[in-house]
Amino acid sequence: MAPTARPTVAQPLSPHLQIYRWTWTMAMSVFHRVTGTALYGGTALVAIWLVALASGPAAYAWVGWFFGSWIGRIVLFGYTWILMHHMLGGLRHFVWDFGVGLDRSTRMSLSRGTLIGSVILTLVIWAAALILR
Repeated sequence: MAPTARPTVAQPLSPHLQIYRWTWTMAMSVFHRVTGTALYGGTALVAIWLVALASGPAAYAWVGWFFGSWIGRIVLFGYTWILMHHMLGGLRHFVWDFGVGLDRSTRMSLSRGTLIGSVILTLVIWAAALILR
């Protein structure tokens, strides 16, 4: 006996962003991925600085000029925030790996703290750098 064909029924699509309400944990998850990707650009900046340092005074002077300009400082400020945000996001995930902070209120507090903490750390680092310069 041949199997009978099942009638085709329109299957629902997987839920996506239009179904879910945007939450802090979703936003910080996306930011963590974006900052992780952006760190590749920052690593290139560090590599450029190191190559210029090894290449001699002329190359280092040009790189020093660029990083000392207003656009260079904005790039470095952004890189500092990206690094701090990704680090705090990684620490948040590390805490979650131990099964701690998974309840709704703690999860939301950690997500907000990641953003707020990264901004505060960036400002403290830059304030210290500019004062100690």
